[in-house]
Amino acid sequence: MTKHLADKRKPTTGGRTRAFMQIARSARETFHKPRESAGPSRLLQFLRIARGRTF
Repeated sequence: MTKHLADKRKPTTGGRTRAFMQIARSARETFHKPRESAGPSRLLQFLRIARGRTF
C-alpha cells in the first residue's frame, strides 16, 4: 500500500519559522501597552479575575 498524496510532503525552507521568530523578537509595544500607561488598573483586573468575579 502506497502513501497518500497528503503524506508525501516536500521539505520546507523554514519560511514560516523565520516569520514566527521575527514576530517573537519584535518590540512588545506593537502588541501590548507599555507598563507605564497600564497603571494600577491592570493589577486590579487580575485580582478581580483571580477572585472569580466576571463583572
